[in-house]
Amino acid sequence: MIGNWLDIGPVDQITPGNARTLPVMGGEEIAIFRTLGGEFHALVNKCPHKHGPLSQGIVHGGVVTCPLHNWNISLKTGEALGEDKGCVPVIPLKVDAGRIFLLRSAVMGQMAA
Repeated sequence: MIGNWLDIGPVDQITPGNARTLPVMGGEEIAIFRTLGGEFHALVNKCPHKHGPLSQGIVHGGVVTCPLHNWNISLKTGEALGEDKGCVPVIPLKVDAGRIFLLRSAVMGQMAA
């Protein structure tokens, strides 16, 4: 089953309240977020509004605020919150034995995006 998941490194590479990016050759860059509560989430690193880099936004609760125009994006669903409309793809993620894994098919699916 491990073959279905890509090991992208240890959890301590991302400090709480921050994000790191993962380039995808031929596809959309992925942002991996760690909330202050210690949860991990992965989204395509592009706000649905003006394509701002979500990885550079402010993480608060289960939300990231886009650094360009302050859109709030749910880290769980990728949906824009409040009056804003739009959605960014969510990449399934799991943490096992202190390491972060992304679902291989979802990452590879970004190559076709």
